[in-house]
Amino acid sequence: MLSDQFVIVLTTVPADGDADALARTLVEERLAACVNVLPPMTSIYRWKGAVETSSERQLLIKTTARAVNALQVRLQTLHSYDVPEFVVIPITSGSADYFSWLAEAAQP
Repeated sequence: MLSDQFVIVLTTVPADGDADALARTLVEERLAACVNVLPPMTSIYRWKGAVETSSERQLLIKTTARAVNALQVRLQTLHSYDVPEFVVIPITSGSADYFSWLAEAAQP
């Protein structure tokens, strides 16, 4: 099993939103094998010409490269932001046992 078949997708959600429900939906729909919901953090960014500050939570979404397009479409539907973060990071190496589990768990 090749490691380039697997990716981590990053997105952020409002800290006061329901990150757990979003993560659960992605796993239940098999678009992700696992989603880590990190603690609230401060994000500082430029939006529509102004520097903004928000409290957000980072989601680390472990999935297959094959599921990325469906995940992006679904995340856009579920997400409260007009332009949600969607960054795909390829996994270059890892455990064969973990990759086997990931391949089985993320089958949209």
